[in-house]
Amino acid sequence: QVQLEASGGGSVQAGGSLTLSCAASAYLYSWYCMGWFRQAPGKEREGVAAIDRDGSTSYVHSVKGRFTISKDNVKNLLNLQMNSLKPEDTAMYYCALGGGQCPPENYDFNVWGQGTQVTVSS
Repeated sequence: QVQLEASGGGSVQAGGSLTLSCAASAYLYSWYCMGWFRQAPGKEREGVAAIDRDGSTSYVHSVKGRFTISKDNVKNLLNLQMNSLKPEDTAMYYCALGGGQCPPENYDFNVWGQGTQVTVSS
């Protein structure tokens, strides 16, 4: 079973930036879809961004133009550059892997790791 470890979360003021990273214990290239989802307390899980094996990316509307997803197949790293952060971006962020379509329906990935907390203050 592949292990995923997310890092890079923290507390920033609105308008700030953070870069999340996700280290995978297996070759990322063996998975068709990689992505991030987030969950805030008392709220449902929300997809954020996804990138497929060929590098095509998808973003949910609320983060388009502010977040950038990327991957490094050599280092087995998945990254999420987050700029112009807003208080509503506050959540636990999870990196995840999946097969089939990218992003999967409802961003329901097959595998995900521990999250990293992002807190944005106004």
